[in-house]
Amino acid sequence: MSDAELHALEGDFTIHTAAERYEQLGAALTRGCAAFDLSGIGDFDSAGLQLLLAARRTLAARGQTPVWSNPSSAVRSLLALYRLGTDLNPKESANV
Repeated sequence: MSDAELHALEGDFTIHTAAERYEQLGAALTRGCAAFDLSGIGDFDSAGLQLLLAARRTLAARGQTPVWSNPSSAVRSLLALYRLGTDLNPKESANV
């Protein structure tokens, strides 16, 4: 999979789903994904944020920069709360 292909992240990214989402995100990273569509994320808490930050560190270690696209309202809200919007730099779709 090329960097340009978006991998859709879906469902809740919370403390209750962190282990499952960790496995899914890890599998995507193993396949070479570096671009993620965040529009399908429902509930999103600090555990979900930690997963995205861990993915960013993994990609940085490979010399890649993650592309986070179409953040859901839950993702945008938490990034704003922690003032990390510019850190993760999610891209809004022109269609949103």
